[in-house]
Amino acid sequence: MATTISFQDTKKKQRGPAGVNLSAGSRTRRGRKLRDNLTGYAFLIGAIFCFALFQWFPMIRGIVMSFQHTKRGVTTWVGFDNFVRIVQDPSFWTAWKNTFYFTVLALILGYAVPFVVAILLNEFRHFKGYLRILVYLPVMLPPASALFLFKYYAYDPSDAGLFNAILKFFHLPTSQWMQSPTMTMPAMVIASTWMNMGAAVLIYLAALQNIPGELYEAAELDGAGLLRRIWNVTIPQTRLILALLAMLQIVATMQVFIEPLILANGAGTQDSATSVAYLIYQHGFFQNDLNGAAALGVIMLLVLAAFSAVYVRLTTKQD
Repeated sequence: MATTISFQDTKKKQRGPAGVNLSAGSRTRRGRKLRDNLTGYAFLIGAIFCFALFQWFPMIRGIVMSFQHTKRGVTTWVGFDNFVRIVQDPSFWTAWKNTFYFTVLALILGYAVPFVVAILLNEFRHFKGYLRILVYLPVMLPPASALFLFKYYAYDPSDAGLFNAILKFFHLPTSQWMQSPTMTMPAMVIASTWMNMGAAVLIYLAALQNIPGELYEAAELDGAGLLRRIWNVTIPQTRLILALLAMLQIVATMQVFIEPLILANGAGTQDSATSVAYLIYQHGFFQNDLNGAAALGVIMLLVLAAFSAVYVRLTTKQD
């Protein structure tokens, strides 16, 4: 009996410390997990506060202002009067026409060129890093500096301008560029493409390098040339990236502002460069019509939201 009691006591003593250690370890893990969660929530609350203060609050404030009229510090509710007044302004339709024109040209040139450049860079076997830096370099320039470079160096209407010198070298007719109503918008698209394509090129390069090489080898064995490999392999494999960047491209180009402001001094010749974003700026800071500017901003918000919803819906069905 004594031996049995001694054995059980020994067994309990062995279980006791083990149980205590397991319980302490469990509490330590729970405490560590709680600290990690609290740290994550702290960062999340900070991000939400910044978004609420600098993005959501100004947006909500702008929506409220679009239904108000302020004069000499007195604010009154006017309903949809600001929207009616803005739509009846002849500059409203001119600005939307110019904005859509810029967006279409940017899709033709600014959307295709980065993809082509990324394909070419992906084919190089040497100096890939230096070429990526060279392509991304314009993105690191301040937008105002890059546009002033184009305005006073590339788009100089005299023969001293870079583009006119190139045209003259090939015995082609020169252009007035920003002084010509027909060339103002294409010139802005060229400058915007050069200035912003670096980020898109790097995204395309990352997508291209994730394509399995076996697909290209199989296409080559089938006798596919370069164009067929791009059409049958590259584009289908990067379709999601192409769709995402297409939507971002349209949303960004619909808000074009700094290009007409610097290159065309705002409106341009015969209002050929007036965009919706510049018209908002003009109403708010030149005409002191903050309520009208807010109404125009809400209209742009609704147009972009409707386009984004339709685009996402269509791409979801395709997926």
